[in-house]
Amino acid sequence: MGIFPLALITVIALLALAGLAYFWRIAPVGSGYKAKIVCSAVFACGRDPKEVISLDVAADSYSILRPFRVDIDYHSKSVTASVLGFQEKTAVYRPGIGATLSADPAGPASLPEAEIASPDLPRAKARDPKALTRALDAAFTETDPKKLRRTRAVVILKDGALIGERYAPGFSPEQRMAGWSMSKSVVNALVGILVHRGALSVDQDALFSEWTDERSAIRLDDLLRMRSGLSFEEAYEDPLKDVTQMLFNREDSSAYALAQPLKNPPGTAWSYSSGTTNLVCRLLRDTLKGSLKDSLEFPHKALFSQIGMNSALFEPDGAGTLVGSSFCFATARDWARFGELYRLDGICNGERLLPEGWVNYSTTPTPQSPDGCYGAHWWLKLPEAFGGNSPAAERIPQDAYFAMGHEGQTVTVIPSRGLVAVRHGLSIYIDAWDQAKFVSDLLEAI
Repeated sequence: MGIFPLALITVIALLALAGLAYFWRIAPVGSGYKAKIVCSAVFACGRDPKEVISLDVAADSYSILRPFRVDIDYHSKSVTASVLGFQEKTAVYRPGIGATLSADPAGPASLPEAEIASPDLPRAKARDPKALTRALDAAFTETDPKKLRRTRAVVILKDGALIGERYAPGFSPEQRMAGWSMSKSVVNALVGILVHRGALSVDQDALFSEWTDERSAIRLDDLLRMRSGLSFEEAYEDPLKDVTQMLFNREDSSAYALAQPLKNPPGTAWSYSSGTTNLVCRLLRDTLKGSLKDSLEFPHKALFSQIGMNSALFEPDGAGTLVGSSFCFATARDWARFGELYRLDGICNGERLLPEGWVNYSTTPTPQSPDGCYGAHWWLKLPEAFGGNSPAAERIPQDAYFAMGHEGQTVTVIPSRGLVAVRHGLSIYIDAWDQAKFVSDLLEAI
């Protein structure tokens, strides 16, 4: 054998080993992702496991997860994923709590479960029913076979009344849907409730005893506005970045975020970070001071039951802290109820749940965010990938704001038009879903 073929074989072997080494490094995240997503989808959302495994954790760019085996234990309500039996991760579902990526999660074995079916919403007709039908048709129509939208649910409220609703085959009004980063806006509400009770202030600093350095200057307001200055890389496409490591390779998500160093002085630079939201949830838990059971019940008692969002599950991490960045689930109608709370300035059934001025605070632009696109855990302008720079976006009123999550989950609130619109889907490619056109189409109909 000549020197050149031998060298070529050596290079190929080294590249193969490097590829194998990289795959082994990302394998724990892959196992964690697949176990957690399947567990929530099957046990919290009542989905068909075959569909979830073949689509939700295997389609498009998720094809890298196909080698990961999934074992579902219906007796223990757990899901274990691994690669050839190695790099194993287990997620456990607990009634009333949800799925947690831990074989032995902290806290109670269950909590009382509310009925998934929530109170009926009042109904009304759109100003232009045909235009609304066209808008719904467009939302469920695939426009690019290489970037599928996979819209699963749409719910439209006008002045609090249901004027439009549609579900993809296999989905229904009684089925919980993943919120992903829409969960961050729910965390905003939980903070608001404690501010209303006088237990928290957005101006408070020295938030954690572990922060004895410059991080003690970080205020709650900085966390809510994504300008903490903490180092945190929010990149789902790279399994080795902070967000995927925190969510799918750590049992204590807030501890991961708590340990991050400062990259910029607090309050000076905007950087979207799921880690900061989980720090807010750690602060919520510390503030409540009761048992772990008490802190897990807080969202239900203080918020969900008050607004009729009965289906909601807010899942914790293995340490018992809510994963506020990502893991709130509810039916599409209940997500609309959540949006309605904000449209009505934090008042539900005549009772003020959020402090007067809280919604205004939450929707005031953060100066450090690009073009003032972000408030306090609410988006004020659509990112470019969601159609933010399109002509359709120019037709959206200035008072619009949005809860937005991974794979195209959205709650749109436009108080001046009395509109709350919810969309759920599996839009794996970020620019597959055109939120600006969707909202513009709805505005023509209502």
